[in-house]
Amino acid sequence: MADTLLNFSIPLDVNVLEQVVSSVYGGDPQQMTAASQTLSQLSERIQGEDAGSALNWFRVDNILESPTLSSNTKFYALQILEAAIKYRWKTLPAEQQAGIKNFIVTLVIQKSSSDETYRSEKVFMTKLNVILVQIVKQEWPHNWPSFISDIVHSSKTNETLCENNMSILKLLSEEVFDFSRDEMTSAKAKKLKESFNADFSLIFQLCEYILANSSKQSLLIMTFQTLLKFLNWIPLVYIFETALVKTLVYKFLPVPAYRNDVLACLTEVGSLDIGNIYESVTSEIGAAYDQHFEALFTEVATAICVGVGGQPPPIVQPDTDMAAAFNSGSDTDQTFIQNLGLFFSCFFRQHLPIAEKAAHSNPTLLQSAMGLLVLISHVDDMELFKICLEYWNVLTSDLYHTECQFQPPPQSALVLTPTVSPASSPRLQLYAPILSKLRVLMVSRMAKPEEVLIVEDENGEIVRETMKDSDAIMMYKTMRETLVYLTHLNYDDTENIMLEKLQYQVDGTQWSWHNLNTLCWAIGSISGAMSEEDEKRFLVTVIKDLLGLCEMKRGKDNKAVVASNIMYVVGQYPRFLRAHWKFLKTVVNKLFEFMHELHPGVQDMACDTFLKISQKCRRKFVVLQVGEAMPFIDELCLNLRAIISDLEPGQVHVFYEALGYMVSAQADAPTRDGLLMKLMELPNQMWQDILSQAKQTNGESLKEATTMKHLQNIVRTNERIAMALGHPYMVQLGHIYVDLLNVYKAYSELINQSITSGQNNMVLHTSGVRAMRAVKKETLRVLDTFIEKSEDNELVLTKFVPPLLDPVLGDYVRSIPLSRDPEVLSLFTSLINKLQSQMTQEVPRVFEAVFKCTLDMITQNFEDFPEHRSNLFNLLRAINHHCFPALLTAQSNFTLIIESIKWAFKHTERNVAETGLHTLLELLQNVQASQSHVMNGFYQNYYLGLLQDVFSVLTDTLHKPGFKLQVMILSHLFLAVESNAITCPLWPQDGSVTATSNPQYLRELLLQMLSSSFPNMSQSQLTTTINGWFECCKDQASFKQHLRDFLVQLKEFGDSTELYAEERQAELDSKASDLRKRQEAVPGLINPHARHDLDMSDT
Repeated sequence: MADTLLNFSIPLDVNVLEQVVSSVYGGDPQQMTAASQTLSQLSERIQGEDAGSALNWFRVDNILESPTLSSNTKFYALQILEAAIKYRWKTLPAEQQAGIKNFIVTLVIQKSSSDETYRSEKVFMTKLNVILVQIVKQEWPHNWPSFISDIVHSSKTNETLCENNMSILKLLSEEVFDFSRDEMTSAKAKKLKESFNADFSLIFQLCEYILANSSKQSLLIMTFQTLLKFLNWIPLVYIFETALVKTLVYKFLPVPAYRNDVLACLTEVGSLDIGNIYESVTSEIGAAYDQHFEALFTEVATAICVGVGGQPPPIVQPDTDMAAAFNSGSDTDQTFIQNLGLFFSCFFRQHLPIAEKAAHSNPTLLQSAMGLLVLISHVDDMELFKICLEYWNVLTSDLYHTECQFQPPPQSALVLTPTVSPASSPRLQLYAPILSKLRVLMVSRMAKPEEVLIVEDENGEIVRETMKDSDAIMMYKTMRETLVYLTHLNYDDTENIMLEKLQYQVDGTQWSWHNLNTLCWAIGSISGAMSEEDEKRFLVTVIKDLLGLCEMKRGKDNKAVVASNIMYVVGQYPRFLRAHWKFLKTVVNKLFEFMHELHPGVQDMACDTFLKISQKCRRKFVVLQVGEAMPFIDELCLNLRAIISDLEPGQVHVFYEALGYMVSAQADAPTRDGLLMKLMELPNQMWQDILSQAKQTNGESLKEATTMKHLQNIVRTNERIAMALGHPYMVQLGHIYVDLLNVYKAYSELINQSITSGQNNMVLHTSGVRAMRAVKKETLRVLDTFIEKSEDNELVLTKFVPPLLDPVLGDYVRSIPLSRDPEVLSLFTSLINKLQSQMTQEVPRVFEAVFKCTLDMITQNFEDFPEHRSNLFNLLRAINHHCFPALLTAQSNFTLIIESIKWAFKHTERNVAETGLHTLLELLQNVQASQSHVMNGFYQNYYLGLLQDVFSVLTDTLHKPGFKLQVMILSHLFLAVESNAITCPLWPQDGSVTATSNPQYLRELLLQMLSSSFPNMSQSQLTTTINGWFECCKDQASFKQHLRDFLVQLKEFGDSTELYAEERQAELDSKASDLRKRQEAVPGLINPHARHDLDMSDT
């Protein structure tokens, strides 16, 4: 059957096609798979043939007109036709184009003239409309100038036909204005937009005609949905200088069947930004449109809150419980509530000053609308809440920056606390009741912060969180920022709300885990938003009440919830803790208590909180405080074993990291070194005991599982100390360095012995060998961390590198591929990045040991050894960047290096491909900066191969994310030729090619290469494209746009979103930078653990 269907030398047997399609939808699994493969092969064969001949053989018209074929078969035929129109329309003969166009138009009219047929074949009609729009994109306006007038005039003959025509116009608007950036060349998109604007008066007249004369519900809804697509680009005269808005508000908004689509249209109008539409807005134009937007707000808000035209009843009754209405309402009701939230939040966000201007004459209307938005914000729908929250964030930020005057409080020169004078701020008085409701909303719905590890599961039990909720974390950040602004705007109100809710928890009237959690998360979120005096008074009350609650509550779950909230709150107020030693000591001792609490998550959170407090208050622990017999860290050393006795190894590592931060605060080096050795007594003693036992047993004890586990934990503890302490960790590392390398070497030998004695590679998966490898990996990580933190390059180069090379590199090259540790590559990458050119002499040895053997491991396929492949190319990039002369000395390996870079940027793993492109670009820059004979020799050997391979990844479908770097590399290669920087001939010197210059030869080569690869593009198109590349290679932006236009014309780039990734990323980076500056200017807006405190080391 498949052979018959794929044989183009005989006429297409539609009955066989019907059987194959039917098997896809109704056969057994084996038949379905075979049939799917056959249809895929048929599609590929048709795409590979000449488009005109293929469509003459696969007669779509005959298939669609056949009464015996199923709808699935007809749908498949439409897919074939759509692909031909979308990608190969210009290769079809003119008469065939006209025939297809006339056939589709006739079929669309025929199917949509009957309401019954139109409804019953809705999916089929949607596909037909999509195909017609694809034809319109190819033919209009140059070959089909009357398209808009044709569709408008035909619409007045039949309501069903009119409905379908509106659907076609909607699709066309989406294609031209929403998707054109990624689907069309910039010139084509510009032409279509101009054509749409020129003919829009006809379309608008049709919309007016329908709204005035039709009563058919489905047609009106389709008209609203089509209008929605037009509203963000049509000339504003059609919106504001016609009766459109009034018609929507007065005639259709009150009708339940239409109100959701009408509100969507009104939301689009309310979101319009005049500043973006007009490049320069005069005051007259601005004032005129302000009046229009004011009228829009007044009419819509009046209709919803008072009644249409000011005549009751309102569409929404005042004080309706929107959360309850949403929960009990139908889908249509829920959508209406969502659309209400969207309209008001979008309008206020864009035009709040206009709404406030209207409030001068009618303040109740603005307050009613804002109050309704607060009620909608209580709805238990996450997406709706996010929409409302974004607006509340904008409002509170605006009020803070415009209504608060900055005055440095007397108690601190570092914290700016705004003061509000209600009497002098009518605007704040207008919003005061809304803001108070908003504070209650924020406190009662506060999202869970990332630091809280204890959650309530679906069974109502308190458990440790197993997975981070990224949505909740993002929401917390926005809610935190909003509540900080609200606190600045009226600190007393915020404090009263929080303390009242806390009192309800203490007396039990509103006790629940959820209520306590949200309250404490809110309390923690406003850290830094108040003066130190206010903060002290507030926190003393909060902490005392929470500690009392902890003593009062019974039951492990209750205690765990209260404990987690205590830890979160105290962890958020390091400024308060630094200023009040007694409280700090009480809190830390309470954390030590919680470290013995075995409820899941409590110990983790206690250790994490202790770490954060240690980072922010480190200095307080190493100096002698008033009333204390010794610095706290000395007292901690005495009780260290007891404090950590119930902690798991991972928690102990966090604990030691916290100790590392404390030790780092000691400015006196000898004292700091003594403290470090005192804190490390426990792990160092265990280390010595293990080594002594190993010597006594001739290394046999190293094979014991408990020994390996202890070694792993000891080394990991050292790694966390190194991370926290930085360069001063050198004292501890020097104490264990030689023994550490000996242990590494011993485990290397034991692993190799196990492999040699084993029958296969399965020995690597035994628990013993896995534990040995874990010790080796931890050793490499601690060395990596120390090197990264080190501040004495000479010391590292002379004292730490020489003993390292043989045990680590020698073991790597001698091991079988499966037992090689990728951390070795990472370690030497860190070394080269740290020591830079100082490592040049050592590079050949490193290269010889790891490069060839690792390359053999990873080039078998694209899946095995993922860490090795990523780390190897990072190492190669580091060598190229810092030690380029070392690569030139290894000429025998240079071709292998180039091939490996090519292999990297062809990789399907994005990180590897990106590293390969970065390495190639930096290599080309290094070559360009080299002597001319080096540069010419390089380009003569590798230029053409690199050009071809970069073009291959540029034009496939797997490497779109690398577009930015691909552009930079290609512009570099083109510029090297165009500027005549390359003086040697790039063409073969055997006489097989006749060329006079590199630019001429390259143009001819590219034309030949692209013609054979992309037959759907004509010679003239390709010639123009290639000439454009050479002309624009000096201008990066222009060169990039030429490449985009070329790629959009290729079939492979039907979805080209990644081509604009660089611009999107630049916009995101700019926004992030602006956001950070804005946050730094507002006290409390940045999380206390994310900001750098100048007073962190104050005594």
